[in-house]
Amino acid sequence: MEMSQALVTVLIVDDDDDDRLMMRDAFRDSGLHNPLQFAVDGEEMFDYLRRQGRFTDRPASARPGLILLDLNMPRKDGREALRELKLDPSLSHIPVVVLSTSRSPDDVALCYQNGANSFLSKPDSYVALLDLVRNLATFWLHTAKLPTR
Repeated sequence: MEMSQALVTVLIVDDDDDDRLMMRDAFRDSGLHNPLQFAVDGEEMFDYLRRQGRFTDRPASARPGLILLDLNMPRKDGREALRELKLDPSLSHIPVVVLSTSRSPDDVALCYQNGANSFLSKPDSYVALLDLVRNLATFWLHTAKLPTR
């Protein structure tokens, strides 16, 4: 990655405090300096993306280039949020990686049918989470060309 290239903001949508903390630590411990933003469910994800609610003062430049989305959350779960996001022409271009404890073939199929860019199972250890974050970063943050609009 060129040093002059702006770092992609990553929006992590997960209702579990410990999972959010571990993701933040895994990014840091992997040497990644991407700005991380957090939402606790699909409703808050849309508040962030649309600069509403507690995110009205969010700078436009903090729009995420990648969303990591949990499935099982209160209010609006990841399945509903993914479907709504991919139907919104102003947001559908943002890549979404589903990161869930679910290993259900039905969840995997449904997520891809609704426009997920990939589906990953949450690992069972911090060491495995570090590997997952590094692999995710290698592809999504360093190799893939992400939309800039």
